[in-house]
Amino acid sequence: MTACDVAIIGAGPYGLSAAAHLLTIKGLDVHTFGEPMTFWQSKMPRGMLLRSGWAASHIAEPSESLTLDDFREASGTYFSSPVPLDRFVEYGLWYQRQAVPGLDTRKIMRVESSGNGFRLILEDKESVVASRVVVAAGISSFTWRPREFAGLPASLASHTSEHTGFEEFAGKEVLVIGGGQSALESAALLHENGAEVEIVARTQQIRWLGGLVSRTIHRGLGPTIAKLLYAPTDVGPAGISQIVARPDLVRRFPRSIQDLLRKRSIRPAGARWLVSRLKDVPIYLKRTVVLATPAGGRVRVRFDDRTERTFDHIFLGTGYRVDVSKYDFLAPKLAGAISRFQGYPRLTAGFETSVPGLHILGAPAVWSFGPLMQFVVGTHYSSRALLQYVARKAARNRVRAGEPLVRELELSRPHD
Repeated sequence: MTACDVAIIGAGPYGLSAAAHLLTIKGLDVHTFGEPMTFWQSKMPRGMLLRSGWAASHIAEPSESLTLDDFREASGTYFSSPVPLDRFVEYGLWYQRQAVPGLDTRKIMRVESSGNGFRLILEDKESVVASRVVVAAGISSFTWRPREFAGLPASLASHTSEHTGFEEFAGKEVLVIGGGQSALESAALLHENGAEVEIVARTQQIRWLGGLVSRTIHRGLGPTIAKLLYAPTDVGPAGISQIVARPDLVRRFPRSIQDLLRKRSIRPAGARWLVSRLKDVPIYLKRTVVLATPAGGRVRVRFDDRTERTFDHIFLGTGYRVDVSKYDFLAPKLAGAISRFQGYPRLTAGFETSVPGLHILGAPAVWSFGPLMQFVVGTHYSSRALLQYVARKAARNRVRAGEPLVRELELSRPHD
């Protein structure tokens, strides 16, 4: 059995960034587990483009290097915004090799409380004892499948995250459910791969990011006004963008205001560069599916207007619903000890849960720290906040143990 000070579970942008920051604390033993960029490689389709802009797609690193610009120069590969998925994956793998070379790719099967810390059981049955655990395991455990489609087999209905390619749907009649980026981009890729696609969404209109208002502001009022209204984090509409870019500020608002900021910033929307790609794809709004049943190798769909259609396959671009109890590696007793609100963990400073020493980063932190945590750009705040918290705890522990502090820890504060 081995031991460490901090175990990080997950090697996507949040896990890698957290590791890179914590590794700067002298004497702190940090072990990071996971296959690098797994979700981005296995749960997103080839040909996808990142919705976030260039400045909002850098993975945070302590010295503010290892950016997309640095990767582009080091690799000799030119690309720009919108960032292609394959280039972003390559960037993440390059970041890992530079910042977290000692990554342990073994899968964590179980995490349970053990004394004053935690015991992690790996896929090869080895155990690791950690004083602190940082969960950065992403959102793949939270895919949401509406009950109307619960009885359908995967051959007839699947979540958009279950496909990396769409070639098999050429010539097939496909229905895509949803009005957000995942649904809209999947529909575009299906259409471009030869499928006969239709989109159905309950929303009254498709919200296109980078629309007329923001373009008018940028062009007509100039860059100075634009910078006042829009933060470089690229999350949220005018004005609200500047607020949600400051998680410490967001946390000071009453809960009703925090909920409003979250809803306005991460409601379903699509990147404007999808408009031209979907011009030949029928989109039906204010419509829902009330029943879906197998019908001779196809699926019969009944809509809320009582009309019926038959399709070869249904794609569910229905997003994700966070519930940290669905992380299958958390022992039931440990998961049950985490204070939650509708599945979201209640997090305090340093992204710590109600279980001392257990931290959760990424999308599950949205309820506590705001919508920034749902995007890669959130690594810039979360990693610094985690670093500050853990370093402060480590310094206190040294003092209690009577060990001299060799140097003062100089830590940059999280962005306000």
